[in-house]
Amino acid sequence: MIQAIPNLKYQKSAVNPVFANHETFHPRFGWLKKGFDAAKKNPVIFLQDDAPVRLGVGKNMVRSIRYWCSAFKILENSSPTEFGEKLLGSNGWDCYLEDPASLWLLHWNLLKPTCEAAAWYYIFNIFQDIEFTKEDILAGLKDYVKILNKEIAESSLIKDVACILRMYASEDLINSNTPIEDSIDCPFTELDLIRTFGKNYRFKIGAKTNLPASIIVATCLEYASWVSEKTRTIVISRLLYDEGSPGMVFKLTENMLCEAIEAVAKKFNSVILSDTAGLIQLSFTGEPDILSQEILEEYYNS
Repeated sequence: MIQAIPNLKYQKSAVNPVFANHETFHPRFGWLKKGFDAAKKNPVIFLQDDAPVRLGVGKNMVRSIRYWCSAFKILENSSPTEFGEKLLGSNGWDCYLEDPASLWLLHWNLLKPTCEAAAWYYIFNIFQDIEFTKEDILAGLKDYVKILNKEIAESSLIKDVACILRMYASEDLINSNTPIEDSIDCPFTELDLIRTFGKNYRFKIGAKTNLPASIIVATCLEYASWVSEKTRTIVISRLLYDEGSPGMVFKLTENMLCEAIEAVAKKFNSVILSDTAGLIQLSFTGEPDILSQEILEEYYNS
């Protein structure tokens, strides 16, 4: 069982407790690029009466695209963010999201502070079962909402659970209420984070063949910039098990994390995997958030 370690300072800004803002739609192929480009040309596009015609989708889908672009932090107040420009701009790292690494980066961006998808944050960072059912998630979400002191309709939580499983569980096709094309038309199933076994689901912990070492280490450094309080080290256990850490978000093992750090350290002398008296740490020189961006730039431009 993965045990998340509380981090009170981090938790204060980690989540905006909103639920079911996706209009029941998971992010589909092309939606993020479509929404980003449209908002870049016209920041009020989502509010215009002819938005469905301009975007080529239904009215509810317009609201969903707007939500997902905001939740993934590629738009803020319907304007491109720095991250959005770097990833999806005309000269962006991967403007058509052809590299699975970009989906991992978006998954990280969805869950990092401030997360605008509270159910997603709960399931990946707080929910402790590795194997589970829809009912297990729903019960946990109900308890989580109580902790947040929010009044959320159960129907909203049910919608979130269904959306999460359609978004990540690649084999979740046997559902009489969900058209098959809806279940397979989501790029994030490619991450293979959740697998299905009949009516049960299971997180895939460990090896991720399409998750590059550079993405792992860049996100570790970004996380360290939030929680390490200006020190130049962070212990591996925190990167694996702390709430909101890459280990929780990506479902990593210690071996996978250490191998990623060692691989990146061969290119960046400022990244070091150290072992002192049995305490394994990620050490770095310079500002971790700046180093994180340098690693991403190197990955996408090499």
